[in-house]
Amino acid sequence: MNTSKNSPLRIVFMGTPDFAVGSLKHILEAGLKVVGVITAPDRPAGRGQKLQESAVKQFARQQHLKVLQPTNLKDQDFLEELEALRPDLQVVVAFRMLPKEVWQIPEYGTFNLHASLLPQYRGAAPINWAIINGETETGVTTFFIDEKIDTGNIILQRTEKIFLEDNVGDLHDRLMETGAKLVVETCKLIEKGSVELKAQKESDDLKPAPKIHKETCEINWNIPIKAIYDHIRGLSPYPGAWTTLIQGDKEEPIKIFAAQMENGNHNYNVGTLVVDKKSIKVAVKNGFIMLLELQLPGKRRMKVNEVLNGLKLEEGAYLR
Repeated sequence: MNTSKNSPLRIVFMGTPDFAVGSLKHILEAGLKVVGVITAPDRPAGRGQKLQESAVKQFARQQHLKVLQPTNLKDQDFLEELEALRPDLQVVVAFRMLPKEVWQIPEYGTFNLHASLLPQYRGAAPINWAIINGETETGVTTFFIDEKIDTGNIILQRTEKIFLEDNVGDLHDRLMETGAKLVVETCKLIEKGSVELKAQKESDDLKPAPKIHKETCEINWNIPIKAIYDHIRGLSPYPGAWTTLIQGDKEEPIKIFAAQMENGNHNYNVGTLVVDKKSIKVAVKNGFIMLLELQLPGKRRMKVNEVLNGLKLEEGAYLR
């Protein structure tokens, strides 16, 4: 792409959660011209089911930006409103799949920020899956949107280390900052007309990042100890890995948000709970998973010392 624009680009920003707020904030701080923000409709949330605005909408309103909240991206009234903003460029961060009618509107195209090193981890949950799969490195990618999901030509990429103690929340926050800077850099390259595109290479070893479902979150205590540890931190703080506590005839689901690995040999059956005054450990192959933070049914999330104060375990209790 070798075109350039003399006047500032008119940018429409599209996003919904906190992850997207970082990019919008950096765009504004860089002095780029945002003429409109597209985000999800307000949704009922909490016990009272009150309508809640998206994180992007809350921030955009604070900045006095025009906000559109279409329920249908192909709706003719919305498309006319969008075209009336006369966008030169659209920036998408953690939004939803766009129809061609939307992404083809701007002269300079529509680009997306994705939280992986594409083509690896295409899909809805790249941060979770990178940790679940035990990766030691991931990153962020900006790419032009096309007809398929996360397949367009790459503009820029930056890598980010994954540390052994990272959970999804830790990595999310670092990628949000790295990604926000990359979005600004991408906008400026497009404005200058000095973008060099790179096609994504298809191969047999690409790892997907599909949406996380409840079944995805269940812990399998029979897999290797490191894989269990990665599974727990790859789902923390949200939505949370879960397992079933078995005590006699009683079965209860519990969530586990933080744990440690303890390698070693033992004679316990897999899933057996080993409890003392200070710790709760789960026997697994080649060691134990020490539970640090968990949530019992109907309770709030608690540190293990709080849990031990009120937890009464029958002899022979185990996790399945």
